[in-house]
Amino acid sequence: MTSATIVAMCAYVLDTILGDPQTRWHPVALLGRLIAWLERMLYPTHGGNERRLAMGAVLTALILCFSYGAAECILIAARQLPVSWGVDAVSVILLYFTISPHMLGKAGRDIYALLAAGNLPAARERVAWIVGRDTANLDESDVARAVIETIAENTVDGVIAPLFFFAIGGVPLAVLYRAANTMDSMIGYKNDRYLYFGRMAARVDDVLGFVPARITGMLFVMAAFLLRCDARNAMYIMARDAAGHPSPNGGYAEAPVAGALHIRLGGENYYFGERHFRAYMGDAHVDIRPKHILGAVRLMNTATVLYLLFYYIFSLYV
Repeated sequence: MTSATIVAMCAYVLDTILGDPQTRWHPVALLGRLIAWLERMLYPTHGGNERRLAMGAVLTALILCFSYGAAECILIAARQLPVSWGVDAVSVILLYFTISPHMLGKAGRDIYALLAAGNLPAARERVAWIVGRDTANLDESDVARAVIETIAENTVDGVIAPLFFFAIGGVPLAVLYRAANTMDSMIGYKNDRYLYFGRMAARVDDVLGFVPARITGMLFVMAAFLLRCDARNAMYIMARDAAGHPSPNGGYAEAPVAGALHIRLGGENYYFGERHFRAYMGDAHVDIRPKHILGAVRLMNTATVLYLLFYYIFSLYV
């Protein structure tokens, strides 16, 4: 087993034990504040769309260079430690900060518990912490759908993609990916303010997520087989519906989950009071119920373990 494999597995175990620290000093939270500060500094107060596009590209380049460089500098400093395992220990901590399977699973289980207890208002409030859509008027099925879609998409963004980039480029590349994804979540919106200013951040996130999303889709199919869900339908729905998602990558996470659980994701959502329709993923063989949240959590956890298992096997032959 290579040291990189050990680092990846230890980061996953650390996340499983500790979860994602909810503190303003979390590196991703600090990065978010840096992005917000740069946005205030760089967002054009005059000029047209070309200027917004250019300034957004500058912000994107600065954040990507800073995140990669900061991670590399930390590793260089770690190499000066008097113990041989110092770099690996620091790498585990940095990689741990880029993944969040524990947080995803806990959020899903917490909202499931609220729905199961009949506390829809609290479930609406809780789901607003993890989704960008309006939640005040969601019914039980819509809350469950929002959670399942978020778990599916974030299996790419918060689990498989960071581990994938760690495998091909070490901790700095994993940190760079997490920075790109954080930028996309903050400024990658298609509204008046960010349509041009956030376009480069959104495109970078799309490009970086292209391969990990498709890997995640296949992992979901295999996870469905192991969990005795409908793996054949998961594969069929992914092939049929994934490309219809408004994101070039999101469908490859949502569609196989929908197929495995025999539910239909997508449909009508409201953002800042405006109605948006997202292409359907899957067929509504059954209505979405709170129990399907737990199914999505199990698929996410199984897909994560499968990725680490395949990474370990691959490391034996390279």
